[in-house]
Order: sequence, then C-alpha cells, then structure tokens
Amino acid sequence: MNTETLTGIGAAAPAIAMLGAFACVGGGVYLLVKRRDRTKGVLMLVMAIVLFANVLIWTAGR
Repeated sequence: MNTETLTGIGAAAPAIAMLGAFACVGGGVYLLVKRRDRTKGVLMLVMAIVLFANVLIWTAGR
C-alpha cells in the first residue's frame, strides 16, 4: 500500500471531481425533468457515476 500523502493538485483532484459529479447530476436531472435532451441527460448522469467511482478508487488507496 502506498503511504505517501497527496500534495498539490493530487490532493485537490478528488474534491474537484466530486464538484464535477454534482454539476453533472444537476445538469442531467435538469435535462431529464425539462424534457430537453434525454440522451445528453442520461449521459451526464452516467458521467457523474463514473466520476464518483473514480473518487472512490482514488480515496480507497489511502
């Protein structure tokens, strides 16, 4: 297991990714609720899930 602490942008990357995931969830739900573009809305929700999974993987190694 890697015991090095993250520094610089590496320390901020999970937080930035979570902000992006929240933005994607908001945008995806907006597109689905307003019935504007269903395909893009679903893709934004899938992207949010992928970002969340990446954050889980990044932080599980700590």
